[in-house]
Amino acid sequence: MDSFTQRVLDGDELAAARLMRLTDDRIKGYDAYMRNIWRHTGNAHVIGITGAPGAGKSTLVDALIYEYRSKGKTVGVVAIDPSSPFSGGAILGDRIRMSGHSNDSGVFIRSVATRGHLGGLSVSAMDIAAIMDAMGKDAVIIETVGVGQDEIEVAAVADSCVVVTVPGMGDDIQAIKAGILEIADIFVVNKADRDGVERTVKDLETMLSFTPRHRYNWTPPIIKTTASEKSGIDTLYERLEDHRSFAMSALKAEKQQARLLHAANGIIKERVFTELFHSQKLSEAIKNERNDPYTAVEKIWEQCIISTGN
Repeated sequence: MDSFTQRVLDGDELAAARLMRLTDDRIKGYDAYMRNIWRHTGNAHVIGITGAPGAGKSTLVDALIYEYRSKGKTVGVVAIDPSSPFSGGAILGDRIRMSGHSNDSGVFIRSVATRGHLGGLSVSAMDIAAIMDAMGKDAVIIETVGVGQDEIEVAAVADSCVVVTVPGMGDDIQAIKAGILEIADIFVVNKADRDGVERTVKDLETMLSFTPRHRYNWTPPIIKTTASEKSGIDTLYERLEDHRSFAMSALKAEKQQARLLHAANGIIKERVFTELFHSQKLSEAIKNERNDPYTAVEKIWEQCIISTGN
């Protein structure tokens, strides 16, 4: 193994930050490092935090970091931020909100752009979470951007998925549309100091009663928090630890397999897109076929099959 990758595995933050930059920017040669990194994953508790915009996810993550650190555990955070329409980079809003941990060597926070992924997770985001896992973080928290009902992709890569809602935002209706009940391992009703919190909890309980039991016999708990005051965060931590124990005993191999499969699918899509779009082949085909995109794509697809020998 090369010395640079070994430094990352040894927890060297400078080396890890450099590899994250190479990976996020897809600099030539990054994949050679990532092959070794992925082989050393599967030890961290990967936690997905998702929910509608305005639910207070960043504040919740910030409070949860303090809770983990109070227990002596190290934390990595992958904060998925909206992409800038001009540069394509992350706007870094979440990282600013978590700036209180900037001098804590036990916390590593990285903002990543969505890069057009409505599901909230680009391949580079999954790679960065893998780097944090491999470098020895006890917990890796992935905070999604909050795009509503399309944002369920994090469930494929997280050991524990937390769905955050708040009173008075109509998230009960959104949850029905989104199928979010199926991906949640834990529900958090944040901003519980607002009016209507008990109704929101009751709505979730009612919907859960009409939802088929989790196939692994885990019933998602509903936790009330006020993250800005760190109220209820200790309970959330305890339930996360409960689910981690459950997942490690019943789901460890399946979760890791699902994570690798999801990453592999993303890599394939990324490479196909790069081959077709960035090479200008698709653009040329569209010009030739004029107003028929189906024929253009079919011809490019046939060329891809021929070139791979299939």
